[in-house]
Amino acid sequence: MSLPLSDFDYEYPESQIASSAAEPRDSARLMVLDRASGRIEHAIFRDLPRFLRPGDCLVVNRTKVMPCRLYGKKSTGGKADLLLVRELAPDTWAALASGFKAGQSLEFPGGMTATVEGLTEEGEYRLKFATADLRPYLAEHGLPPLPPYIAKKRVPSRADAARYQTVYARDDGSIAAPTAGMHFTPELMDKLRSSGVNFAFITLHVGRGTFRPITSEDASAHVMLAERYELEPGEARIIAEARAKGGRVVSVGTTTTRTLETLAGRPEGFGPGSGESALYITPGFRFRGIDALITNFHLPRSTPLLLASAFAGRERLLAAYREAVALGYRLYSFGDATFVI
Repeated sequence: MSLPLSDFDYEYPESQIASSAAEPRDSARLMVLDRASGRIEHAIFRDLPRFLRPGDCLVVNRTKVMPCRLYGKKSTGGKADLLLVRELAPDTWAALASGFKAGQSLEFPGGMTATVEGLTEEGEYRLKFATADLRPYLAEHGLPPLPPYIAKKRVPSRADAARYQTVYARDDGSIAAPTAGMHFTPELMDKLRSSGVNFAFITLHVGRGTFRPITSEDASAHVMLAERYELEPGEARIIAEARAKGGRVVSVGTTTTRTLETLAGRPEGFGPGSGESALYITPGFRFRGIDALITNFHLPRSTPLLLASAFAGRERLLAAYREAVALGYRLYSFGDATFVI
């Protein structure tokens, strides 16, 4: 079935793209959308306890963003700006960049060097670094991988590292943040727990699959790239018990949603597991793993927007987006949030 990509477009002023995060985290705005009626309510993220019930379970992605953006120079003197996207070996990584040539030498702060070996099967540059393990170098010199629409306005700094991360991040491995979770503070999480709301943690390491653009005008032709996930037995038990007692499973973010729906769609049904997911959720998808969705405002024509449209209904969601734009909501990774119930 054809899915015109133009059906998932909307207009907005560039001034509403958030280039920095709300402070404190839970002071971001929250749009609450009832997907059955289309009713919209406007609140602040710290008001979230008002919209949840005892027994509900918030499922969050505790992946940790790697400092995987590097700025250096080519041996020819030109800029060598790149985003590391996959570890191929401890000293070899796949990177997104432009203008590199096989055999070229690259230099980075701290005396690190690399050689461009060529292209991977997926069209990334294959870089071999002069170290047996690049991760310690990245921890000291790497920069946070802010999205291109932010990085083009300002160079990411080490100061961005803590803010482009959730407060519960644990498992190192993502090249972008699961941004819906960045609105939570430890205090808000404690308040929710004290009101009877549970938390469960999954891990999906955000890779190119999450943000790779849809290039076909028929969005149904897009193919997601696989990303690694894990749901531990104890966390799966928390989710299953909440549902058995009548609580809602509230997915925080599209990465969490894809993980839960991957697990719920297995022949053996929902439960713990690990592996790779290339699940592509578009309108018409039958949701089995979630009952409600907390997410940010997404780029037009993007896979996260199609997922949110599949859950909320395309017309309802785009109507909500138009209202958010009219009311000055802040958009995208550092922007405001929606709660689709």
